[in-house]
Amino acid sequence: MSGEDFEAGDVVLVPSSGRDALGRACHGLHLLVILYFMTGWALPWTGALYFYLGFVPAVALQWQFNGDACILNNLESWLRSGRWRDPANREEGAWLATLCEEWTGWRPDRLAVSLFTYSLLSLLWAMALIHMIYF
Repeated sequence: MSGEDFEAGDVVLVPSSGRDALGRACHGLHLLVILYFMTGWALPWTGALYFYLGFVPAVALQWQFNGDACILNNLESWLRSGRWRDPANREEGAWLATLCEEWTGWRPDRLAVSLFTYSLLSLLWAMALIHMIYF
């Protein structure tokens, strides 16, 4: 199919980094969670802020107990291979590093990712607490 086969306004779905439908769905879900992390502190509802204040540390704790892997990556591995851990899943335990590598060509080491992630989550959590107390 050549470029001339498409008309203006046509929607063309191209797999991101060779991801299949399951990979794109899991990747999209991760991006939604990150969007929630980045914006949830500013929600105007007290109940939503309480949820955020519990959700952020819960995610960080599950990383600690799950060998720095996200349960979303484990679920993808399980759906693909029937195993909770899949050495073939390059994103398992390294989703943010893989994302950084795809976007910039640079893959940070585990310590850099951990320092960045936990510092950012701590800052966002504190912003949610301040928002809830003072507004």
